[in-house]
Amino acid sequence: MDSIKLSGKKKMRNFLFIAFTIFILLAIRIGFIQLIEGKELKKLAYDQQTLDRVISPKRGTIFDSTGKNILAISSSVETVTVNPGNIDKKDKEKVAKALSDIFDLDYEKVLKKVNRRSSIETIVKRLDKDKTDELRKWIQENNIDKGINIDEDTKRYYPYSTLASQFIGFCGSDNQGLDGIEARYDEVLKGTKGAIQRHSDARGQEIGTEGENYIPAINGNDIVLSIDLNIQSIAEKYLKEACIDNICTDGGNIVIMNPQNGDILAMATYPNYNLNEPYEAYTEDLKDNWDMLEQSEKTKQLQAVWRNKAIADTYEPGSVFKLITASASLEEGITDTDKAGEFCCTGGIEVAGVRIKCWRYYRPHGSESLRQALMNSCNPVFIGLGQKIGVEKYYSYLEKFGLLDKTGINLPGEAKGIFLSKEKAGPVELATISFGQRFEITPIQLVTAVSCIANGGNKIKPRVVTKIIDSKTKEIKEVPVEKFDNVISKETSEKVLSMMESVVSEGTGKNAKVAGYRIGGKTGTSEDGVNTGKYVTSFCGVAPIDDPQVVVLVTLYNPTGEGGHQGGGVAAPVGGQILSEVLPYLEVEQANKDEIEEKEEVVVPDVIGKSIGEAEKILNENGLTIKVNGNEKENQNEDVQIKNKKIINQTPQPGIVIYKGNSVYLEI
Repeated sequence: MDSIKLSGKKKMRNFLFIAFTIFILLAIRIGFIQLIEGKELKKLAYDQQTLDRVISPKRGTIFDSTGKNILAISSSVETVTVNPGNIDKKDKEKVAKALSDIFDLDYEKVLKKVNRRSSIETIVKRLDKDKTDELRKWIQENNIDKGINIDEDTKRYYPYSTLASQFIGFCGSDNQGLDGIEARYDEVLKGTKGAIQRHSDARGQEIGTEGENYIPAINGNDIVLSIDLNIQSIAEKYLKEACIDNICTDGGNIVIMNPQNGDILAMATYPNYNLNEPYEAYTEDLKDNWDMLEQSEKTKQLQAVWRNKAIADTYEPGSVFKLITASASLEEGITDTDKAGEFCCTGGIEVAGVRIKCWRYYRPHGSESLRQALMNSCNPVFIGLGQKIGVEKYYSYLEKFGLLDKTGINLPGEAKGIFLSKEKAGPVELATISFGQRFEITPIQLVTAVSCIANGGNKIKPRVVTKIIDSKTKEIKEVPVEKFDNVISKETSEKVLSMMESVVSEGTGKNAKVAGYRIGGKTGTSEDGVNTGKYVTSFCGVAPIDDPQVVVLVTLYNPTGEGGHQGGGVAAPVGGQILSEVLPYLEVEQANKDEIEEKEEVVVPDVIGKSIGEAEKILNENGLTIKVNGNEKENQNEDVQIKNKKIINQTPQPGIVIYKGNSVYLEI
């Protein structure tokens, strides 16, 4: 009996212990749920009981620099969704059939969405109103009063299709900026989403009678670009012509910058693509084969054309870079512009046991001043100047001009220059840098550096957006111009600009001349990689030279046409064509006639096979002087032996048009 009582008490104690333990565990669990998981569970409950239909904001409009021309705009469209739980079972097939017929969709896929046990399913996005009006009519005729939603949405549209495509960029299906300005200024442009909220159970059916809660979307802010629609159109027109006429297998780009404030007036890349159809084939050849390409190849082709070569691709600038060497040399007082006979080109120069040739090694330039060396684009002169400056000082100028780092342009994907480190740069490396080879920079870096020269010596940051306009208040926020310390003095700037004018008026850049305007510039030709057989040809122009308002850089990749690949013959004419339209458009006043040295042109006569005396007479009659084997021959008639020697070659060749007063080089 006692043992039975003890057993009952033991069971009771065990039961109470277990009950107490369960109670403690439940209390701990409830406390954990309330204190630790409370916020998250509350959110999950809200999400389950509240059905949100998103209202997309209108993405901000993108204007050109005038504030009048729209380059990107969001138009109103509509999105169709369904709440499967709110559609009667007997109507599901009918609804799926109507949706698939009206919007040309796969019936089976639509039916699966209508039958799902979810609160909301998207049927189709961004429809024009005429399509959704068909659905509205069907809903009314069939008395379907719930379960189908038609909500306002937005769609990005680019009125000028291909204009400035790599610069502006495009948006994805969710209206998020994916490239260019659209990506970099996404936070400014995208706005804040709104919603239509109502309470529902787990099956999506309405709970309560309070109805829908409407939270309006806040539209994105507008932006005003530095790009001018007309200037951009001019740049794209001549770039396309140049790439086609010169068969530029790797395309080209043009950058036009205002050196006074850093505004990018145009940034063109060829080939370009349609911003309204960024995933479609962009050339006729690709269109013919697009459906047969693997997806990986399509992606490769698209990524290549989306790439903004002006900021993302580096290249050897070639002789245009001699402007940097000349600026540093003048600033350091190593040389001056017009010291007659200061330099002598013998066809090459010895550097650390390596002979580096002038591009015209077969016919040396002979005696030259700095101005003449720049006009002739003579490599040895600039190699010698680089040696005098020295590695340490030269690299300090590279840094000052912003060539060792990115410019900071507010566009995605900017690359920076590729130079040997200062510690590894020996005499040969310094020599090649001095005339623009064996290193790489981006076109935007070069334009920014030349703008330092053009604006009196101030380094300036490129600007792509000038204003941001608040969508609600219409308040305008100006994007400030960013200027930095002087790179060179105003005096040095004026000297370099003067020499650049000579390059265009009578040097390698004469094909960039524009009647009535004082134009300065420098041509460039470089290899595109080592032993590739490809070339990059370029021209950088500044105008007007007395008050620069425009710096233009034309870069053409691997021209293979009959015109060759020299900057003076291929790129300089493009620069001249652009400036001939841009300067009048900007209402830049023409120079007075007495400010422009008008020079008469003459066709070089054929004097090969003639004696020195005969050649001199013929050339003088045509307003030309002679140089024999690189030396002036002023009194040839006094030396009968020299006078009677026959000429075996001449430069320029017969038939070439040059200015009167120039020399013809004769070989005997």
